[in-house]
Amino acid sequence: MIDQIHKLIYQRAQKAPDAEALCYQGQRLTYADLSAQVHTLSQAYLNLAIARCDRIAIYLEKRPEAVVAMFAASASGAVFVPINPLLKPDQVAYILADCNVRILVTSASRLQALTKILAQCPELHTIIVTDAKHTISAAPPLTLMAWEQALASNADLAPHRCIELDMAAILYTSGSTGMPKGVVLSHRNLLSGASSVAEYLNNSSSDKILAVLPLSFDYGLSQLTTAFSVGASVVLMNYLMPQDIVRAVVEENITGLAAVPPLWMQLSQQKWPVTTSLRYITNSGGVMQKTTLDALKAIFPSTQIVLMYGLTEAFRSSYLPPSELEQRPDSIGKAIPGAELLVINKDGQVCAPNEAGELVHRGALVALGYWNDRPKTSERFRPVPTSLTGLPLPEIAVWSGDTVRMDADGYLYFIGREDDMIKVSGYRVSPTEVEQVIDRFEDVTESVAVGVPHPLMGQAIVLIVKQNQAKSLGREAIRQKCQAQLPTYMVPAHIEIVSENLPRNPNGKIDRKLLQSRFLALFQVLSVASIVDKVAGAVAENAGSK
Repeated sequence: MIDQIHKLIYQRAQKAPDAEALCYQGQRLTYADLSAQVHTLSQAYLNLAIARCDRIAIYLEKRPEAVVAMFAASASGAVFVPINPLLKPDQVAYILADCNVRILVTSASRLQALTKILAQCPELHTIIVTDAKHTISAAPPLTLMAWEQALASNADLAPHRCIELDMAAILYTSGSTGMPKGVVLSHRNLLSGASSVAEYLNNSSSDKILAVLPLSFDYGLSQLTTAFSVGASVVLMNYLMPQDIVRAVVEENITGLAAVPPLWMQLSQQKWPVTTSLRYITNSGGVMQKTTLDALKAIFPSTQIVLMYGLTEAFRSSYLPPSELEQRPDSIGKAIPGAELLVINKDGQVCAPNEAGELVHRGALVALGYWNDRPKTSERFRPVPTSLTGLPLPEIAVWSGDTVRMDADGYLYFIGREDDMIKVSGYRVSPTEVEQVIDRFEDVTESVAVGVPHPLMGQAIVLIVKQNQAKSLGREAIRQKCQAQLPTYMVPAHIEIVSENLPRNPNGKIDRKLLQSRFLALFQVLSVASIVDKVAGAVAENAGSK
């Protein structure tokens, strides 16, 4: 019985040891290779006195060491915490301290950037460095260990006993009121998700999946778990340009590719060969624009396009079968295998067809809650009325906070979000988290971040700053400070500096909706202006050449 996520690898190593599991920059690992490294590193973790359900963080770009480190945590009975490699030191420090990380796996360059924040992580006792080229040391009580040293472990220790309902991972996602929230996932969550996705995508051992999304993103992590569940191969890629992805698809004969809407927009504008090996492509993390969808249909006439909707608290909720794409291109589909989706109104009743209500997700994919945050857990993870389930005891479901409607045929349509989260290039961004960084800048009196429509990113962040006029930083100075302290996707796309007080609503809070309304057309206007400028430039150049 497979009751822990790492056993997917162990099982495949027994069935097909020579099958390719991972590829990275020409380096290829078979399932036997991957299984052996996972087991050895898990022994090193145990030898470092890792306890049952202790947290092990991985702060790396996509590479084999990141995969081994995560699944070895499971094999030891610990919990893995993948950290987005785009996060800055202060944000990494918050995560390490918030979930009491005991072991950190990272690279030498990333460790150097983290030096000043390590004192903020009192539970951290060991750092495993993946690319140390020389003897490394650290001040007590921290211990530094080279990757090769960890993989040379000859320990023979029994892993901690865990079952499928125990914690397997904590994925941090931005919250609507400040710092990131850690979504706690069980082995059952991850295993059920892998099985469900493999079923509706018809994955098999002949598939080769290109992983371009962060492994800290549930959508990105799914590329690994789904592949390992069927014995497929995963090509890990940290791309620089969209054309790099096109090249990898061709060179590696990729059959499956997942991306978020902004990346699909870029990929739809690349030059692709007439035919490709792609069997399917998938989209999640936001609604794909019709123009992008139409372009992808033309580029990949023989490829299945699968549109999906999900939330980290339940991994994946719905998918639109490719056969329904022409008829329902604006639908987020039906429930994935193993889940039931309900649309509940304010009275706690199931909505009538096409009546707007909150999407409620029940089933094996419902996460265990938020780490170290009972109030938010109680708010988002709530019982479904027994009158709707027929069960003798209340069942905890995810109340998504998203407003949807369901048509008479059972297909769902997204309407909007209850909170103020901003979705930039597939990343959920907390406005408060951005504001907390800005408010630390000298002479900033007040700030507010809002999301507005953007033709490429889905949404963009607009920052409105009230400053002390006597010592105004200026837009460029604020932008540079943001770039130094925030990951790229959190850097505001537009900064507005004001001297007057920011508007308030009747409750005395900043009126975000009013401010947002002032900038709704900003990037559409800028797009038109840029086109006009280009045309004017071309006309002037042409006139000058006559």
